[in-house]
Amino acid sequence: MINWIPLNSLDQLQEILNSDQVCAIFKHSTTCGISGMAKRNLERFANLTDKSYDVYYLDLLAFREISHQIASIWHVEHQSPQLLIIKGKTCIFNASHGDIDFDDVVNHIK
Repeated sequence: MINWIPLNSLDQLQEILNSDQVCAIFKHSTTCGISGMAKRNLERFANLTDKSYDVYYLDLLAFREISHQIASIWHVEHQSPQLLIIKGKTCIFNASHGDIDFDDVVNHIK
């Protein structure tokens, strides 16, 4: 099971940016069926790893400004749904729609 960390402030983005820890950000549209399917797939496979990781959950409809800042800070085109693997100032991986796969989280979290 994923222990989602709600991403709901710009201060949290600054903390992620200043951290050396690898984490994931899942940008989710609560009204999109594809986004819901991607979220369920992430949750279904999350228990298959013993690695420790943080996964931030961004509700795109409630926090559009944060989504825009993510695109700006990490130089990624906005997509929904979207999974980003972040290490400080670098987005080391991003995927959207049907390309979102929990294996990508496992492969990038060290």
